Amino acid sequence: MFRNWRIGSVNGALLAAYFIPVWSLVAFNIIVAPVHGLYERPSVAVALFLSDHLQMAGMDTVRAAWLLALGRLTVVAFFAIYFVLLCIPRTRKNGGSDEALGIALAIGSLISFASMVMASKVGEMAALRLHATELLLLLGAAIVLVIEKPEAAPKAVESVGPLGLEQAELLHNR
Repeated sequence: MFRNWRIGSVNGALLAAYFIPVWSLVAFNIIVAPVHGLYERPSVAVALFLSDHLQMAGMDTVRAAWLLALGRLTVVAFFAIYFVLLCIPRTRKNGGSDEALGIALAIGSLISFASMVMASKVGEMAALRLHATELLLLLGAAIVLVIEKPEAAPKAVESVGPLGLEQAELLHNR
């Protein structure tokens, strides 16, 4: 069963298994209660940076929280699309699901990097470690995705009809 799985496919599936539940839970907490969800551990660095350095008012903070939730849900959606495409063997073999994984990795890396920079600016060390770990996971998967090429498609064998005049000359035909 696992003979046609590439290491990038397994790596992407493991990342999807982590990011889909975790980031969707964080995003839904922000959607339900924007200010309370923004001040939970996964997003506290963003909240502190917005309030301390950018001096955003209440409604602007809510809008920024919803934008962060939308970005996280976008990453979750692309990981889910990748996971669905990964279940189709033909798509998995030729690397057809790598585009969805690449988009999820790019947007997720951008969100994690920005959150990591914000955590370092406000001095929130637990959030800094969390975002740095997520960023390293995403960048490692991106490197594997770039280096590993999908399996080459088998070349089609041309069906040769009757040879006609090009038949091999046998010893008794001379």
